[in-house]
Amino acid sequence: MGLHRPVVRVLSLGRISYTAGLQFQTECVRRHKNGLSGSVPVSETEPLDTLLLCEHSPPVYTVGMRQAAYPSAEEARLRQLGAEFFRTDRGGLITFHGPGQLVCYPVLNLAHFQRKSIRWYIDQLERTMMELCHRYGLETSTSSDRGIWVKDNKICALGVHCGRYITSHGLALNCNTDLGWFEHIVPCGIEGKGVTSLSKELKRNVTVAEVTLPFLEVFEQQFMCTLTISEMRDTSDGFAAWL
Repeated sequence: MGLHRPVVRVLSLGRISYTAGLQFQTECVRRHKNGLSGSVPVSETEPLDTLLLCEHSPPVYTVGMRQAAYPSAEEARLRQLGAEFFRTDRGGLITFHGPGQLVCYPVLNLAHFQRKSIRWYIDQLERTMMELCHRYGLETSTSSDRGIWVKDNKICALGVHCGRYITSHGLALNCNTDLGWFEHIVPCGIEGKGVTSLSKELKRNVTVAEVTLPFLEVFEQQFMCTLTISEMRDTSDGFAAWL
């Protein structure tokens, strides 16, 4: 690809519901597909590749495509805790999202990047998060179970979807989230493992706001792209504010 660096816009959504997060992803994917089909003109000033950053509130449990282990009774049990519950088309099993987690949904056309490969993409996400944790002095590792680990405790979960080389869903890094929510599930379906957070490991309060800029710096370096910040504008519809 030579010296070409794809431009990726960053949209910080703040604290939003999981439903809203899905809606934003769906709209970004739709724009990508329209761009591929040529059905709408693509503005040179509005990159299609997008990073959606958010925290989810209310708390939510989500399961991936392998949903057989989560019958309606299990869904009802988790909802009784005060959390939402969603079945999704991402990879992986069950996980939790809530305040204090940096959630990133990259909606990217992999044809714009170094390699048009979903395996390469997941590896790059893992390398990004390992380098981010390294900046905070943490030694991390990966495994066949995916995600980022501090010894036997997962600090960052990954679960992605990819269709026509357009990605959605993404990653969730525990910053100062309430880890008690994970006690009600077997995170990612992995027995005998735990979860941790930056705050727990560093023994101080590490907020999503603190971590966001270092994350973007590492993402930009790892994916060899140029990030541009998009700002929300108050309008009557949910998406015209930033599209």
